[in-house]
Amino acid sequence: MASATSSTDTSFLSSLGIQDQNQGAYNGSWIQCTGEVLESRSPATGELIASVQMATSKEYEAVVAAAQEAFQRWRAIPAPLRGDIVRRMGNAMREHKDALGRLITLEMGKSVQEGWGEVQECIDIADFAVGLSRQLYGLTMPSERPGHAMREQWHPLGTIGILTAFNFPMAVWAWNSMLAFTCGDACVWKPSPKTPLTAIGLTNVIRPILEAEGFGALAGLAIGGNEDVAQAMIDDARLPLISFTGSTAIGKLVASRVAGRMGRLILECGGNNGLVVLDDADLDMVLPATLFGAVGTAGQRCTSTRRLLVHESLVEEVTNRLVRAYDDIVIGDPMDQKTLCGPLIDEHAVETMMASIESCKKEGGKLLRGGERAKLDGDLAGGHYVTPAIMTAENHYQTVQHETFAPILYIIPIKDLEHAIEVHNGVPQGLSSAIFTNDMKAAERFISAVGSDCGIANVNIGTSGAEIGGAFGGEKDTGGGRESGSDAWKSYMRRQTNTVNYTSELPLAQGIKFG
Repeated sequence: MASATSSTDTSFLSSLGIQDQNQGAYNGSWIQCTGEVLESRSPATGELIASVQMATSKEYEAVVAAAQEAFQRWRAIPAPLRGDIVRRMGNAMREHKDALGRLITLEMGKSVQEGWGEVQECIDIADFAVGLSRQLYGLTMPSERPGHAMREQWHPLGTIGILTAFNFPMAVWAWNSMLAFTCGDACVWKPSPKTPLTAIGLTNVIRPILEAEGFGALAGLAIGGNEDVAQAMIDDARLPLISFTGSTAIGKLVASRVAGRMGRLILECGGNNGLVVLDDADLDMVLPATLFGAVGTAGQRCTSTRRLLVHESLVEEVTNRLVRAYDDIVIGDPMDQKTLCGPLIDEHAVETMMASIESCKKEGGKLLRGGERAKLDGDLAGGHYVTPAIMTAENHYQTVQHETFAPILYIIPIKDLEHAIEVHNGVPQGLSSAIFTNDMKAAERFISAVGSDCGIANVNIGTSGAEIGGAFGGEKDTGGGRESGSDAWKSYMRRQTNTVNYTSELPLAQGIKFG
């Protein structure tokens, strides 16, 4: 079901300090950039929102140099005091939650409900980081040598390079930066060229907090091209850790270059997430979980449900219920709170979706519903809208093995739990997974060492949507990185083991006698 509305109100942009043209670099103050002009266009209407003057290698150098200088001072601030400044940044995001959420929707196209939800993630991780500032625990260990004490400490790592994707243009930066700031690090952010305004808006919200303390350069921002900014960051030895979110193909290139200079990596690459439905599943729960997982954010989440692995006895019923439910999906203006499915990010994404559907058909798949361009009227006529697709498929199809960042759901029959695990794990990616069952043994087996091979495994909830309390990330071609909660903070610090001798003797370890 499609909907159309009048032109979007963009008056909220002024509250985020976004003018008609913005500079693409921040190093404690906005830099007059000299790069090309980058246009930001609404995926909902195709209209020009604003233009951004991008950074060149010269401006990138200014951002990194300032971040390095700020780090030298910031690392000496006690962690609880760093946490208090992070708390104030979180409160600033709270005050601007409505405008920030609308900005995400305007520039990225996800529904405004999801836009506000993403900003809430930024707020939540700030709260988490505040508590963390008093919990950067090390260990004490017994020494085998008399009169010696051993302990482990965690120290700030340095300036962190953060490269984010368009689909979560604020939250992923916050996952990294809020922890990094608490851990004593500085950050340099390169956002997706598809969502530059979200980076400018969020930087404008938090920068007064940092600037008041003399640490504005901690939140470095460089909007630029691959050569001037992205490749420079990846090869920059001053950035000991690179956090990259994007495709597996690009992630592999990033990994090889960063590893070549002995740098650290957090990789959050592709997902090909499967939701298993066993024969005892509660279908009234399966339906909404699948709908949100497959259709939410127009299928442009890393955790979107791509494969629905349904017990063969339920395939017909589940398929029929989904097809009927898809007929009620509201496609249209993402600023309208009734909209479930907004636009894809751009025309290339639409073309990629259509090509994947045709490819799956050639391999033997059948299109059951959707998979067409959704033509809307009025101001939305220039938007990149599609109808979410349901297809029958087999897991070994090359199209199914590859992640298409669009709302395509493949329904694949499974015979039993063991077959479901085999099929589920039979893709290169390993991000998120889910099983619906009332059998405790089946549920426990799915999340055991011999079950799902993903970094996230859920029971009776969908694949999409993660709380910040748990570490987020996946295995295999997803990259192995972990962000957000749990002990992901350790990635942003360096470990140091200390041994202290408080005697006048000098015994050696392992009982070695020397001299």
